[in-house]
This record gives sequence, structure tokens and C-alpha cells, in this order.
Amino acid sequence: MPMPSQENDPTNRLRRFKNKGKDCDEMRRRRNEVSVELRKARKDEQLQKRRNLNVDEEATSPLQDNNVQIKSPLMSIAEIQRGMQSSDEQQQLIAVQSARKTLSRDQNPPIDDLIRIGVVPYCVRALENFNNPALQFEAAWALTNVASGTSEQTSTVVKSGAVPRLVRLLGPGNPPNVVEQAVWALGNIAGDGPTHRDLVLNSNALPALLELVTPETPVACLRNIVWTLSNLCRNKNPPPPFEALKPCLPVFSKLLHYNDNDVIADVCWALSYLTDGTNDKIQAVISTGLVPRLVQLLDSREVQVLTPVLRTVGNIVTGNDTQTDAVLQSQVLVRLGKLLSHPRPNLVKESAWTLSNITAGNVEQIEQVINSGLLPPLMRVLREGDFKSQKEAAWAVTNITSGGNIQQLSACVQEGALPSLCNLLDSKDYKTIKVVMDGIVNILATAEKTGDLDKVALMVEECGGLDKIEALQNHDNDEIYQKALTIIDTYFGSGEPDDPTLAPQQVNGQLSFNTGALPDGGFSF
Repeated sequence: MPMPSQENDPTNRLRRFKNKGKDCDEMRRRRNEVSVELRKARKDEQLQKRRNLNVDEEATSPLQDNNVQIKSPLMSIAEIQRGMQSSDEQQQLIAVQSARKTLSRDQNPPIDDLIRIGVVPYCVRALENFNNPALQFEAAWALTNVASGTSEQTSTVVKSGAVPRLVRLLGPGNPPNVVEQAVWALGNIAGDGPTHRDLVLNSNALPALLELVTPETPVACLRNIVWTLSNLCRNKNPPPPFEALKPCLPVFSKLLHYNDNDVIADVCWALSYLTDGTNDKIQAVISTGLVPRLVQLLDSREVQVLTPVLRTVGNIVTGNDTQTDAVLQSQVLVRLGKLLSHPRPNLVKESAWTLSNITAGNVEQIEQVINSGLLPPLMRVLREGDFKSQKEAAWAVTNITSGGNIQQLSACVQEGALPSLCNLLDSKDYKTIKVVMDGIVNILATAEKTGDLDKVALMVEECGGLDKIEALQNHDNDEIYQKALTIIDTYFGSGEPDDPTLAPQQVNGQLSFNTGALPDGGFSF
């Protein structure tokens, strides 16, 4: 978080010491590590959005309603090839329909076999046959399923010139089912990766997609449009051009109030991608005025909604203090407290991660966390949660010990932070051990300054922490080995001088963790 330019800013001193040893870039990397994991799961679940129908089923569409849907037995691949080469347009339609049925198989559709006989270039050409909307529909559907395969298979569709033709089908006057199928195909292409995503954006698809979002849009079609828009916001290295996507934000803000969980979920996925970046992107989302609605959606009982909403809120609170305050003002803490007890471990982990980004803030923000009663559920996660949740809870607690004042740190100790932190010292994840050791050092250093070192050191020893720290002197990681050695020498040794790198940072002669005068006689843990 940026430091204020004024030297006399009363929060300047706090910003100098909070997150000691963890700069903003490191906090951002932590968020990206979690994002990668989540995006991978999202890709497995959502990207392969193929129409999987039994071969004897027909699509529900305006064409079917008009009784012009073609019904035919499934052709062999050789028969499909001959049908496409026929001069009879009716035979061509039957062949393309048979091809898309073949591509709609649940298991291992023969995409490469159909690519080899020329289905893709034929279907791309068929997209321009505006005199035969039934053929356009079947061709767009077949291309959708090819584009739902591997990146190489998707590239075949792109290289055949499908994207500009599909975008053209989004325009007014085209049959609704053809429009919807074109939307779906573009969504599969955009979701393949940054290169194809940017190709779809550069083909002017975004304005055409946004034009399709009206109060009259059928919910099934709206779901596909929003899903495709979310894929245009997805992927990193590089991220999508944010300025090009800004027109989505007012639309997303309205759609957050739409009465359909699928629509809301994909809007929130899109927002989670857009907020996974720099503070100016976070601010653009906040300025749309959608934060109160996002926080309200944390009350949802639907996991499909909760997961992306929580990710978006968590991303926003990685911003600066003002941006974090925008979320806190919407009563997010009460909702996070409930989610820390959610039966889904992943939502507990995400909630603890979000909370860790809030406790990385200033003293006032940490105070709100404590006053909202979040320490007991947070400590329960640290003590009893699955390991991923414990790791995020450890970050949240360590951030309090790093950036909070002495009373806030004491509150953590009184809630049982020390035994729970010490319990994680034998973790196999060295990054977690480092975070935990930072928290323990912060507590020991504070206790030393308040005259309570003997008490706290005894607490560490009684819960087995000292034994574990001594064992860490043999750790393979040099940094952990050095930390363990210094902790023992400084706080459990024979009175040798303190290591200045472990002592609380001093600013203008004041302890960084002390925001006010100590109580008479010192503060007791």
C-alpha cells in the first residue's frame, strides 16, 4: 500500500512498519498464487461448455418451434464428407447437423477426424449463408464444439476465419438461436487463452455482445452472453486491455441484481478477473458503485455465487486503505465471520485469505476486525481448519502482530494465537513456517518491551513451540534455519544481546507496534 506523501500524516508511521518483511509485491504474489489455483479449477469446470445431447435429441430453438428442424439418422464420417460436398443444400444441412451431433458426444468426440475431412472451413463458409439460417445454426454449433476442445483444435477454427463471421452473426436481424450459438462459439474461443481472447476483442465483439443485453433477452441467452463476457475478462500474461473492458462495468453492475444465479455467478467471475490487478483497476470497479451489492451477495446460500463473490471482494481489499474501507463500510466483516464457519473448506480458506488482506491494513482496520468478533472464529480456523485454511489464518494473525498496536496483539495472544501458531511450525510448507515464525517473533518482541517476555516464552515452551523451533535449526531452508537460531539466541538464550533484525522496528524513537502509551505497570499478556 502506498505511503502518504506528507511527512506529518499520522498514519505514515504505521505504514512504515506494517507488513514488515512482506512488501506489497509479496502480498500481490500471494493473491496470484491462489488465483492460479482457482482459475485452473474454473477452466476444468466451465471452459469445456459443449452442448452434450444424445444423438436422437434435438435442440430447443426457434427453428424447432417453426417445424423446420431436420431429423436424420447419424451419418458416418465418410457420409458427412460426401454430404458437405453435395450440390444439394438440403444434403449439406443434413451432413452438418450430423457432424455437430457427432461432436456433441459426451465422451471423446472425434474432433480431429472431422477436422481432417474439412468440417471447419466448410462450417465457416456456411456462417455466411444468410439465406439458410438452419445451416448457419448447425454450422455455428459444430464450430462451438470444435472450439471447446484443445488449444490446437480451437486454433483450427480461428485460422479458418470464423471469428469475424461469428461476430457478424451477433448483429440485429439474425435469428435468436443463431445469435446465441455465435455467442457460445465466441465464448469458447475467447476462453482458450490470451491470444484468442484478444483476437475476439479486436474483432469488435464486445460492443455487439453488450448490445444483446436487454431486459427482453431470454435468460438462457443471457447466461451465454455473460459467460462469454467473463471469458473476455479472463486470463493473464498478459491480462486483457482494461480500457477496452470498461464498458462492461455498468452492465455488470446492473446484472448483479438479476434474478438468476448463473448470470450473477458469471458476472462475479468476470469482476474477479478484472479486480485481480493494479489498484487503478480495483478503483474502476469500486467507482461503478457495485461494492454494496457484492458484499450483500456474501449472504447467498449458493456456492456457485459465493465462490466468485468472495474472490472479488478479496481482490478489492488487496488495494489501498481507502479501497479496503469501501468494502468495510458495506458491513463485510459480519459476513466474513459467518463464512469462516462455512462447511465448504474452500470458502473458509477464501474468507481467511480475504481477512488476511484486511489485517494487512492499518490499525483502525485491524480494530474493526477485532471489534466485529472475528478473532474467535479466525483462531478456530487456525487451530482446527484444513491446512490451506490454517495457512491463510496464519497470515491474518501474523499481519495483526506485524501492523497492529500492542492491545491488538495482546488480544490475539489472549485468544490462543501462540499455541495455534506453534502447532504449524512442523509444517512441510516452508513458506507457512516463515509466516508463523514472523508472528511468534512479533509476539515475543512485544512481550520483551512490556516486561512479559518470561511469561510468553514459557507459553511458547509449554505448548511445544520451543522444541519445534529448536528442531528447525536443522531445516533444509537456510532462512528458516537462521530464523530459528536467532529466535533461540534472542528470546530463549542466556541473556545475549538482541538481534536488531528481530526487534520491533523503531520510528522516531517509538516502537512500531505501540500506538499509544503503555498502561501503568506495562501491558500484561
